[in-house]
Amino acid sequence: QVQLVESGGGLVQTGGSLRLSCAASGSTFGIKVMGWYRQAPGKPREMVADINSAGSVNYLDSVKGRFTLSRDNAKKTVYLQMNSLKPEDTAVYYCNAWAGYQDYWGQGTQVTVSS
Repeated sequence: QVQLVESGGGLVQTGGSLRLSCAASGSTFGIKVMGWYRQAPGKPREMVADINSAGSVNYLDSVKGRFTLSRDNAKKTVYLQMNSLKPEDTAVYYCNAWAGYQDYWGQGTQVTVSS
């Protein structure tokens, strides 16, 4: 089992910045990909950014150039630096870890961007 603990959400004005953190614990040796998804009210959950074991990062087109995903292997933590935030970034953000046979999810953290 893998446990994911998120932090860093909140309320910010348009153009502001936030940093989300996700710390993994438990049976982390099998994790192949970690990243962040988000879900806005009435919309499906979408992948925001993820990083695989080789360090390759993927981003949702709408966040490219504004969001940066990084990781600290020693701390088993991934970070999502979100800059130039827009109201359309408002959503619950979920940390995800994929172990090849099972998906693990954090509890979610609310990000609200006011206009």
